[in-house]
Amino acid sequence: MASTTAHPALGSARVVLAALAAALGGFLFGFDTAVINGTVDAVRAQFALGAQLTGFAVSCALVGSAVGAWYAGPLADRVGRVLTMRVAALLLLASALGCGLVYGVWDLILWRFVGGLGVGMASVIAPAYIAEVAPAAARGRLGSMQQLAIVLGIFAALLSDAWLAALAGGASKPLWWGLEAWRWMFLALALPAVLYGVVTARLPESPRYLVARGDTARAGEVLRRMLGLEAEALERKVADIRDSLRHRERPRLRDLLKPGGGLLPVVWIGLLLSVFQQFVGINVIFYYSATLWRSVGFSEADALTITVLTSITNVLVTLVAFSLVDKVGRKPLLVVGSAGMTATLAVMAWCFSRATVGPTGLTLPEGIGPVALVAANLYVVFFGVSWGPVVWVLLGEMFPNRIRAIALAVAAAAQWLANFAITTTFPMLAEIGLSFAYGLYASFALLSLVFVLVAARETKGIELEDMRD
Repeated sequence: MASTTAHPALGSARVVLAALAAALGGFLFGFDTAVINGTVDAVRAQFALGAQLTGFAVSCALVGSAVGAWYAGPLADRVGRVLTMRVAALLLLASALGCGLVYGVWDLILWRFVGGLGVGMASVIAPAYIAEVAPAAARGRLGSMQQLAIVLGIFAALLSDAWLAALAGGASKPLWWGLEAWRWMFLALALPAVLYGVVTARLPESPRYLVARGDTARAGEVLRRMLGLEAEALERKVADIRDSLRHRERPRLRDLLKPGGGLLPVVWIGLLLSVFQQFVGINVIFYYSATLWRSVGFSEADALTITVLTSITNVLVTLVAFSLVDKVGRKPLLVVGSAGMTATLAVMAWCFSRATVGPTGLTLPEGIGPVALVAANLYVVFFGVSWGPVVWVLLGEMFPNRIRAIALAVAAAAQWLANFAITTTFPMLAEIGLSFAYGLYASFALLSLVFVLVAARETKGIELEDMRD
């Protein structure tokens, strides 16, 4: 089927602006999940938490994210992509205010769960919406805006954590109105949540959702404005979408099954992409890195600074991925990323195997600390140029139109559950030994390489209407 895009680069300015607006959900995703980094030690001390409850307080948002992702697809198919984004914005605003004003750890867990619902919904809807309004030739770059927004959100959260902690003299010290700095770290999320709600109110609805609802006139108008199609191409595009949907019934979970039973191959691929993206341990770096670097002798200020620099690295390499994903394709980037992560995680495991335990905690031998820092940042480079952006691009585009929202919801829910498993278990794994933890993540990185080589599909340049089961 020939491409009907009207612009050889990124499409019309309207497409780019719509993708940017939808990707704000990714910014909130990154901010909400990373803001906990600067608060962990202060929250642990204030509420006298052990390793297990600390892990759950950090990761409870991920349970909410799995629930939000699970229901986001059916909700988006029922009320539309745009309204679902607005619901996510409201949940994130409520979470920001609730987390900043908590009285105990269980209050914090509740509001982190509420924020997780919003993050999970945004994680499903943003890539689906961007894929559904983008021209095929630029879909990878536009889809990468989601990951770019995520890493910018992570950077903004870590930077604000470091700034607020420095301003107060420590995360546990009081700042404005007698509230501790860690509370202001959570409250900072309120501003982007409000902005997300405002900008999504002006987005046009997805043309594929409109066709599924039988509103082909509005769908045609959105396609005309977004892609600049002429009358004949526009009519053909609407017909292609209608044919690819096959029926107008709301997609259900059973639509993900083969006639003889079992999940469709494309659903299995999506699930495993999601799980491997988390099992390589990337969020340990962004949730626990400040605590990690403090445990091997860095001050709180230096640990937060290292974490901010790591997030800057993540932003820069995501920009590299943005420029490559539509040129070299999705699969080659995943292969390079898996190989690089396997090597760098193995080096980190070796570095921490040399650590000794003293009165002040872990100590790395002279010269080993810088090696661990370089390996950690190279690991972020390999993830940021591959599995970070590419998985979200693939999840937004790889499923056939008729099951996209529901299949993406299932895959995203699996991703959040995998994230929860990794994040919750890290404090306990760290007590066994950091070498063991990073060795385990290196093993999963190696398995991800085998999976990509054997099962991953290339979707570069393929129209959404041509995606197969």
